[in-house]
Amino acid sequence: MSVFLRLGWFFKEQWRRYLIAISLLMMVALLTVIPPKVVGWVVDGITKGDLDQGTLVRYLAGLFGLGLLIYLLRYVWRVMLFGASYRLAFVLRNRLFTHFTRMSPDFYQRHRTGDLMAHATNDIQAVEMTAGEGVLTLVDSFIVGILVLSIMCSQYSWQLTLLSLLPLPVMAFFMNRFGTQIYKEFKAAQGAFSRLNNKTQEALSGVRVLKSYAVESLEDKGFAELTRQAGECNMAVARIDAKFDPVIYLCIGCSYFLAVAGGSALVLQDKLTLGELTSFTMYLGQLIWPMFAIAWLFNIIERGSAAYSRIETLLAERSDIEDPAEPHPLESPFPLTMQNVEYRLGDRTLLAGIDFSLPAGGMLGVVGRTGAGKSSLLKLLMRLANPSAGEITMGGVPIARLALGELRSQFAYVPQEPFLFSTTIAANIALGRPDASREEIEKVARIACVHDDISRFPLGYETEVGEKGVTLSGGQKQRLAIARALLLAAPILVLDDALSAVDAHTEQQILQALKAHRRTLILVSHRMTAVEQADEILVLEDGHIGERGHHGALMAQDGWYADMVRYQRLEQDVEENL
Repeated sequence: MSVFLRLGWFFKEQWRRYLIAISLLMMVALLTVIPPKVVGWVVDGITKGDLDQGTLVRYLAGLFGLGLLIYLLRYVWRVMLFGASYRLAFVLRNRLFTHFTRMSPDFYQRHRTGDLMAHATNDIQAVEMTAGEGVLTLVDSFIVGILVLSIMCSQYSWQLTLLSLLPLPVMAFFMNRFGTQIYKEFKAAQGAFSRLNNKTQEALSGVRVLKSYAVESLEDKGFAELTRQAGECNMAVARIDAKFDPVIYLCIGCSYFLAVAGGSALVLQDKLTLGELTSFTMYLGQLIWPMFAIAWLFNIIERGSAAYSRIETLLAERSDIEDPAEPHPLESPFPLTMQNVEYRLGDRTLLAGIDFSLPAGGMLGVVGRTGAGKSSLLKLLMRLANPSAGEITMGGVPIARLALGELRSQFAYVPQEPFLFSTTIAANIALGRPDASREEIEKVARIACVHDDISRFPLGYETEVGEKGVTLSGGQKQRLAIARALLLAAPILVLDDALSAVDAHTEQQILQALKAHRRTLILVSHRMTAVEQADEILVLEDGHIGERGHHGALMAQDGWYADMVRYQRLEQDVEENL
């Protein structure tokens, strides 16, 4: 029952709905005890021969009207009760989604996508059932059980009632035992579902890679194994579920046997009439629901408790990056500076001694070998990670004192592998500004040198790009992502090797257009030609700045940068002559 206490915050929030639902449940319970009494009167009237036709018609009409009233009340309480449980699912899903968006990248290294999806679907569905069916089962069974037992004991025979309920303790013992087992097995089944979800998501996302390597059969075997494990876990839950009904029906059957046997003896002794015994057995039939509900309640509660524990564990995780208690207002993002910044991850030093200052309208180039620290530098700038030492400032204000939303709105970030949504080209470009006009969309598309490509599609900007932009080439996806970033009009445009999939000529066209657009630019690239026009170029070597300066100064130093420029020019000449 602890899950109800843990959901107390929600019950307080929706107390009106639950109060109305429970009040109507009590009214329905009171009304449902009337028909057995009326049937008893009818049976006794027929047995004694003093029941006339008019009285019988009045009884039947009353039962019909009572049935309609009960139907109406049941409809209203169901809307109230289950409407509240659907609200809980809505709240929890939004909490999870908001939590996911606020977490740092480390969170997504610990949790896989399929697992997070399982929390937002199956787990929330189980908790929703607890707040709906669980509350219904608990309240309704309690009210009906107490009311019917009181009538059976006070108006008929407490001895016969006690005799009829002898199987109840046996059922309670097994329900408690099965409930403990189902908590453990259901939690394992949810974990297996998460793993299967992960595998499905990965397989569908990487289906083209699987086909290109011709490893479909191996992937089939891996998926089949996870499916088998999930099936076994669900079967374990089903086996325990299957134990509930036989125990319940066996106990109910024993209760009926004892009631009929003991009641018949009382009828023969003239301590009960035949009509009263009929009413008693009907009341005993009404006790079947509370007896069944006890078992179902244990099942729902244990499932909901296991699911809510998983959700609570996830929501309890805190991001390493959080908003400051009192954010400082940002008047201008410039100059953007790093002062002796160091970044460590565990025992590894990823960056050390990083210093630079980027003025408004400036262009900073960042190059270096793979693993030199380029991506780490960008993470620190957008506060996706905190520096271990040193300080990063915007307009003289440390970025740790800025609200995360305000800080990140200063950057329009384009990754090397852009993510496109399964919608139109226009909608993808206007992602950050859904209200943008077609003229604005076309303007940024021209700056990104992708307008001509779009115009060649039969539907132009209304062309559906498919999931993750599957219908577009790598270069087209990168240029669409650049156009999307430009539409945001953020002060700083960050290109993280975002021109790697376009040819050298298109690259220069885009850079010239960006320069003419007077955007402050941070350009990370493995191509030296992309950063030639930068005001300052940082050459990272193992997390340190090995060389720095503009293109001419770096060529004069004749270091790694100059070597890479000569090598890439030679490579380009060879390709052009082939």
